[in-house]
Amino acid sequence: MVLGDKVIINDFVNLYGCQIGNHSLIGPFVEIQKNVIVGEFCRIQSHSFICEGVILKDRVFIGHGVMFINDNYPSVKTTLDKTWKLKPIIIEEGASIGSGAIILGGVNIGKNALIGAGAVVTHNVKANTVVTGIPARKLRGI
Repeated sequence: MVLGDKVIINDFVNLYGCQIGNHSLIGPFVEIQKNVIVGEFCRIQSHSFICEGVILKDRVFIGHGVMFINDNYPSVKTTLDKTWKLKPIIIEEGASIGSGAIILGGVNIGKNALIGAGAVVTHNVKANTVVTGIPARKLRGI
């Protein structure tokens, strides 16, 4: 695990082999799995789960209870099974993800995009776009 300067980590946080950039804040009851990269000046609110293979660029906001899912078709297969494929998730600089949102594997969320609370994001989101709903759909541009 690599922690940058002035990182704030609250109580009851589970961190496993991740990298957290300078001046980022991790709220209570957050789990961040291995091979996750959190950029600088990020804020991850309480009860969020960030699975393996997620990249958060600088100045990303993650609301309360956000879930990142890297296996869209769960089964009993493990990472030792050669057929299991991790689907990375990339959140570009300045994006904000509302509380309770679910981000599925293989999704890229563009720069400064806004994801509404409770949205289920199944496809890429363009930069400077607001999406909401289940499944998430474009509401408007910024």
